[in-house]
Amino acid sequence: MANDKDSIILSDVSINGDIVEKEKLVFNGKLNGDINADEVETHANSYIKGNIKAAKTSFGGTLKGNISGDTIRLNKTSDVEGVLNQKNLSIEEGATLKIKTETYK
Repeated sequence: MANDKDSIILSDVSINGDIVEKEKLVFNGKLNGDINADEVETHANSYIKGNIKAAKTSFGGTLKGNISGDTIRLNKTSDVEGVLNQKNLSIEEGATLKIKTETYK
């Protein structure tokens, strides 16, 4: 559930370029670029060709790129091709993955 400080991008939005958000980004659109935010939440219809850097990422949708951050959660709707670099990783059954993962302390 989004709160007043969440930035929300809906499924009918396409962006060419990078997104920088100081707090939480809820993303369900199409992006050709990178995301840098404190927290990122994507949904099943999202498509990202680029990288995500966030302290906390909850991902559902398609990603052709890398995710870096403390906590990464891949939902069952995830289709990810890239490198994951994280402290904590959780993957729901049903996710489609072609990844390399690197855990740091």
